[in-house]
Amino acid sequence: MNIHEYQAKAVLREFGVPVPRGVAAFTVDEALKGAKELGGPVWVVKAQIHAGGRGKAGGVKVVKSIDDVKKESTRILGSTLVTHQTGPKGKQVNRLYIEDGSAIEREFYLSMLVDRETSRVAIVVSTEGGMDIEEVAHKTPEKIATISVDPVANICPHHVRRISKLLGLDADLQKQMSPLLTNLYKAFVDTDMTMLEINPLVVTKDKKLICLDAKVDFDNNALFLHPKIAGLRDETEEDAKEIEASKFDLNYIALDGSIGCMVNGAGLAMATMDIIKLYGSAPANFLDVGGSATKEKVAAAFKIITSDPSVKGILVNIFGGIMKCDVIAEGVVAAVKEAGLKVPLVVRLEGTNVDLGKKIIAESKLNVTSAEDLDDAAQKIVKAVKGAA
Repeated sequence: MNIHEYQAKAVLREFGVPVPRGVAAFTVDEALKGAKELGGPVWVVKAQIHAGGRGKAGGVKVVKSIDDVKKESTRILGSTLVTHQTGPKGKQVNRLYIEDGSAIEREFYLSMLVDRETSRVAIVVSTEGGMDIEEVAHKTPEKIATISVDPVANICPHHVRRISKLLGLDADLQKQMSPLLTNLYKAFVDTDMTMLEINPLVVTKDKKLICLDAKVDFDNNALFLHPKIAGLRDETEEDAKEIEASKFDLNYIALDGSIGCMVNGAGLAMATMDIIKLYGSAPANFLDVGGSATKEKVAAAFKIITSDPSVKGILVNIFGGIMKCDVIAEGVVAAVKEAGLKVPLVVRLEGTNVDLGKKIIAESKLNVTSAEDLDDAAQKIVKAVKGAA
């Protein structure tokens, strides 16, 4: 689960991490009130959306008067920001964050994430703060360093010394880095974050280390342990289909293609999307119904796929092990009868109760194309979609 910058900073502030003062605002009047409370003389008006690249898209502005706070708040609030992370449709700005301006001397990059290879938290640092880390990794990978943290020892003095040396910090700043790093790590572990990105981490002109931005992602599976954090969820920032899928415990991610996919198993789902691309089309979603889906769950999954207007065809690819082919067939038939079928549908079933599953679909009298294997299924759905275009 992602949260907004102002929410992330509030979480970090509770753990003693230095962040600038700021006030969240949902209206221009609230923005003006917040700016007056902060006092100035420099403010930063920040759009709050779940995406990076806000500054380049005009969503972050430094201003030096209350009138300019009003001007920029009016311009940004309600506008649609298009960044490299939002896609071409962009995201509407429904919240602002009015923050104290900071006199920046140097900018760094610092993040923490779960490294699955080492089963540890990895700290990633770079002297190239304020830039897209992907661009830094591509052009100057030598400027990025990764440090693993032993979960038994946690943050140790050698971590602080190494990171301080990599960033070129003097003795006074190294003293500040010690509690900052310790508190960031504690926040990461105690709240079950999967990613914490500070970009930039800055040294101000009065020699203070401050987290000037913060992006946080929490482990959805651990949210039941943190009801306060779960309450920070902003569903307006999420895809409505993904929200609906979460209600049925479906693994669904919306994509930009035209072929809807319903598959059981993440690996098979990835293979299905790959072969659709191989034959010249693109998947509209990733959808893994899991190994123990019910008829109702399958029907819900099918309805979610058909609710996407970009879907021009559907491929159901099931290899039944724990998941039985007849259950999938019953779910598909029930969903089609209720919601209707306006696009081509190709179904490939294999495994447990496959003959029964095929019989259920055949006797349903639905306009469904059967496929013998994944290759056959991909070719048929791509051909059907292109033929209907």
